[in-house]
Formats: sequence, C-alpha cells, structure tokens
Amino acid sequence: MSKDLLHAALDAAGRGWHVFPLRPDTKRPALHGEAACPRTGPCTTGHLKWEQRATTDPARIHAAWQRAPFNVGIACGPSGLLVVDLDMPKTQEHKGSQDAPCGAATFEALCERAGHAVPDTYRVRTATGGQHLYFTAPAGVRLANTAGTIGELIDTRAWGGYVVAAGSTTPAGTYEAVSGSVAAPLPEWLQTILKPHPKPSAGPLRLPVVDGSRAALSALEAECAAVATAPDKQRNTTLNRCAFKVGRFVAWGDIPRHVVEAAFQGAGEARGLTAAECRATIRSALDSSIRKARPREAA
Repeated sequence: MSKDLLHAALDAAGRGWHVFPLRPDTKRPALHGEAACPRTGPCTTGHLKWEQRATTDPARIHAAWQRAPFNVGIACGPSGLLVVDLDMPKTQEHKGSQDAPCGAATFEALCERAGHAVPDTYRVRTATGGQHLYFTAPAGVRLANTAGTIGELIDTRAWGGYVVAAGSTTPAGTYEAVSGSVAAPLPEWLQTILKPHPKPSAGPLRLPVVDGSRAALSALEAECAAVATAPDKQRNTTLNRCAFKVGRFVAWGDIPRHVVEAAFQGAGEARGLTAAECRATIRSALDSSIRKARPREAA
C-alpha cells in the first residue's frame, strides 16, 4: 500500500468525487471485466463496471488501497464533473508540424475568440505535460465524453469517462494539482458547445445557387459532403480541414467567401456541431488557407 495514493483517493472522495482503483503505474482500471466477473460481492446481482463501483465511502477506499499501490481514477459522471482534457501534440500524429499548438494553446485561443478569460478552476498537470480542467457539470444535463468537439487536442470526460487523479504516477510522470482549490461551474458558453444535439435527419446536400468556377463548386460540394459524413470524434477537425482545402478558390476569386462560409456552416450544423463552433472553425480555416494560398499557376 502507498499512503500517498491512499491519501489521494481519500482527498478526491472528500471533495465528493467517486473514485476507483487503477492498476499500479498505469491509467487502466484495476477492477475485473465482465468476462471474469465472479458474480459475488458487489456483482451478486450482475456485473458492475468501474463507473458503477466508484465510491466516496472511506471504509471501502481504505479496504481497496490496502491491497496494492493503486493509482486513483475519478468517475466523472457520478462525481458531477466535466473535465476538459488539454493534450500535448503527439509526434506521430503531427509529422511535419513541429509547431502544432497544444490543447492548452488551442483552448486559450478559443476562449479569446469567445470573449472570455480562461476559466479559473481546479487544474491538474498530467504525466505527459497536458492539463485537466475540472468543472462541476450543470444540473439536469447529462453530458457525455467528447473528442475534438471543442478543438484539436481537446477532449472532455463526463458520463462514461474517467480521469486519473492528482497524486497518481505512471512511468511518464506524476499527476499534480497545479492551481485552483475547487472545481468551478462549467461556463455557459462551453456548455452550449458540449450539450447534446439531436441527430439530423439524413437528406441530400444542397448548396447555394451561385456563380463560380466549375472546379470551385465541385470542390465545395465534395468537401461539404465529407463534413456531412465525418465520424463523431472528427467532426470539428474534418470541418477545419475541408474548409481549408476550399479556401484557395476564394483566394483566387473563383467563388465568393460568403458562399463558402454559408455552405460549410450548413454542413457543420447538420453534422451536429454548434453554430458558434462552426463559425469559429470556418473563419479560422479560411483565413489560414487564403493567407497561405499559392498563385494558381504554382498550385
């Protein structure tokens, strides 16, 4: 048993956060899976997963952490938490992009565009140098995990998700609380981005009737179609990439910018992104594409 890890588990539970053991020096749950469930103890009436077995009971925590130096997992949903995970760029995923911004820089830029300061809340530095920002989830709204919905290298953990608590250690380093003593309420503007949206009904893609070069209109239609079929975890990233591709036609004067913005806005919202999220992503992608566009004859 590690007294430091036991203390970390008890500290989290004292904040009202539901904890469960993670395998020593890892981020993986230490509890048995359904296939190996003995159907005894807590699972007498059926297998219970980590989210269901997470607890704030000091007696259960003492009993669990006396067995081994478990790391500490926090089940976000039962704890009433929404945790924003600001990750670091991974070299293999950003080849040729050594200057790719980290999740913290992207989040700071998003806050600035939204006209808000970076929220002051309980913050944990992860073992790999990223950050976890803890917020109390709004009452009456069941938020789920997201990946890339807010921005690149920004995920969130809520119902169905967990985070590694401060005080836990892995071969990469230690999770350490670095600022804030309490979790602040989730800002309304972030809630607007993250709240669930109804699944759009499938329908044909309709672009505005406008003048433009055949190549530009064809590219716009193809890229909007790509946004409309993007996987859930890649919607925002896909919108950014596709808008960037079409931006060169705007730079060349082949198609009006407002037409491109309207088309991608419709495609992004139909795919479940918020209006504000679409506007920010499209504006950023087009600005970057127009600025970097090479002359037509060199393209």
